[in-house]
Amino acid sequence: MKTLLLTAARTLQIAEQPRPSLEPDDVLIRVAACGICGSDVHGYDGSSGRRIPPLIMGHEAAGTIAEVGGLVTAFKVGDRVTFDSTVYCGTCIYCRRGKVNLCERRQVVGVACAEFRREGAFAEYIAVPERILYALPDGMSFSEAAMLEAVSVALHAVKVGGVSGGETSLIVGAGMIGLLTMQAARARGCARVLIADVDETRLNLARDLGVDEVIAASGCDVAKRVKDLTGGLGADLVFEAVGRDETVAMSIDAVCKGGTVTLIGNISPQVSFPLQKVVSREIRVLGSAASAGEYPDAIKLISSGDIKVKPMITAVAPLEDGPAWFDRLYRGEPNLMKIVLTPNSIDSM
Repeated sequence: MKTLLLTAARTLQIAEQPRPSLEPDDVLIRVAACGICGSDVHGYDGSSGRRIPPLIMGHEAAGTIAEVGGLVTAFKVGDRVTFDSTVYCGTCIYCRRGKVNLCERRQVVGVACAEFRREGAFAEYIAVPERILYALPDGMSFSEAAMLEAVSVALHAVKVGGVSGGETSLIVGAGMIGLLTMQAARARGCARVLIADVDETRLNLARDLGVDEVIAASGCDVAKRVKDLTGGLGADLVFEAVGRDETVAMSIDAVCKGGTVTLIGNISPQVSFPLQKVVSREIRVLGSAASAGEYPDAIKLISSGDIKVKPMITAVAPLEDGPAWFDRLYRGEPNLMKIVLTPNSIDSM
């Protein structure tokens, strides 16, 4: 089968690889669409340590079932499906508690690190276990379905952050996850949603998607601006979708006393922590990892239009164009958001 293979840092090539074999509880998916995640771009240059070549990357995918294993009962050949990026065991203590994102034997599709290697979906076919599959509604395109993984991450963050309705929330970072978290916060009942970023193009997209207030972070005291907008209090909830020293510090400064900061971004493996500010203001700081059962809600919210993903898809391109798109994303070309690659000639729009 045709694949987009990471052979070395910043080196991708179209390569022929064997079609995956199936375990009894696996399905073989003919991949129609697979999005390039920011984590793939960080893995592309070797900086994350979680994309050790040679590897087929890609975990934001959808397609049709081409073959099923002997123990598969809920799906059949021809079904349109997507799948969780987390391959969880289903039997460990965390899985039994419903926290599949924390599975003791967790693997992530398209990731190779010291702990495991799992080939991904930048390929004509991928094999995944039936337990991580979700059926797609007929009206959802494959390119939209390739956004479901990211939407589920945003919904999980909003759940972890404790949105109950009526809050003012601040999203720090208007990248893909930030913009989706912004929409998820609104869909879950936040009365007012603010977003901060240094990129004016991304802020314009946030405006188009219905944010209440944008904050141009470059040269601005974001925390002061947030307090000006909230009667001097600060935001009830802050969702940090970058993962750097300065943005974590900004988030803690911008939240109200007794408020909650939820950390989603994780570009930096370690950041400074303003302990006294957190303790003296009784701030809750939480981490949010992947998703844990939010796919059905993500499907409903995209289908209803409560979360809009089409405006964030910059291009849908054939798999062969993958190396060029990765290079453009890595170089930080402006006005690029989500690139969806199509390994097979299936109508994905």
